[in-house]
Amino acid sequence: MPTRTAPARLTAAMAALCCAVAAQGAAGCGFTARSPLHDLISQRTVPGAAELSQDAHGTARFSTAGVADIRTGRLIRPTDRFRAGSITKTVIATVTLQLVAEHRLDPDDPVEDHLPPDDSAAIRRTTGTAHITVRQLLTHTSGLFSYTDDRAFFSEFFGAGFTAHRYDSHTPEALLRTALAHRPYAPPGAVYHYSNTDYLLLGMVIRQVTGDSYADEARRRVILPLHLTGTSFPGPRTTLPAPHGRAYSAGLTDVTDLNPSSAGAAGEMVTTLPDLDRFFAALLGGKLLPAPELHAMEDTRASQGRYGMGLFPVQLPCGRTVWGHNGEISGSYVVALATDDGRHVVSYRVNSDVRPGATTETRLLAAEFCPRRDG
Repeated sequence: MPTRTAPARLTAAMAALCCAVAAQGAAGCGFTARSPLHDLISQRTVPGAAELSQDAHGTARFSTAGVADIRTGRLIRPTDRFRAGSITKTVIATVTLQLVAEHRLDPDDPVEDHLPPDDSAAIRRTTGTAHITVRQLLTHTSGLFSYTDDRAFFSEFFGAGFTAHRYDSHTPEALLRTALAHRPYAPPGAVYHYSNTDYLLLGMVIRQVTGDSYADEARRRVILPLHLTGTSFPGPRTTLPAPHGRAYSAGLTDVTDLNPSSAGAAGEMVTTLPDLDRFFAALLGGKLLPAPELHAMEDTRASQGRYGMGLFPVQLPCGRTVWGHNGEISGSYVVALATDDGRHVVSYRVNSDVRPGATTETRLLAAEFCPRRDG
């Protein structure tokens, strides 16, 4: 795909930072020292970045660097919609564990018991006599091949084939067939291996157990109770709800419009930064799950400390641990993290699928969560 050059005014726009914007609206702008948020943007690959935090005292702070649209120079707004990618998994895990709390599902149930017969049979042919459990799907220890690792699929979703296939529609059953055409990474329960197939299957399990789609259950159980007015599951809808900026892939190619059914329950959700903060504050604060299920969500023993159930821990340089998830999909990279009590939360995003460097992200998170000491 050809590389497009940003207009000259983009350089000036990228130098602007709007800081200390209260949740109710703009307060004031002014900046004297370089923010870590600036390090997330690049004239060549990442036009804009934004961050929304809320501390333990309830003080909200919105910051933005760069632009939401390289053609118009518009800045990113707090209520802009964007694709959340794999942060969808945290919502799907929450719904699944709510069903566990209601005794409609057991984490140690074989997943084949909660799927249509044809899909169950296909999984048995792949895994042989070993059963994959719901718990193993939640913790990415099923061993199942991730359908996004299929070379042809990856090319269509992220690579050279994206332009020709960006509007293709995919069913969960077809995506599952792509995964099961490959040998598993490992036997069920043997090792941790992040796999989008695991959460694709959880979406199918939710439908089988409840009779409703994972999107409908997420709306009823999470989106409506928390008043997440900017969050939706678009299904095959190719456009983002308004308001929104643009989304870019490497080389500033506009990839705003696409069919997210290829991500499904593993990553199709659309949301806003305020909604992410509200969701993670409620989740970690114990408002969505009973204590046993929330503790299970934060149990990382199956993954040797890397992943729980739809959440993972991040160890900061000051020794503090925060919990959350990241998400990556064409044109968007986003992270949402919170303290284990949900009282201090931060979400940040870039309007590109070029991931920031680990050092840059660590600096941003340390500035947010690590105590500052004078002298």
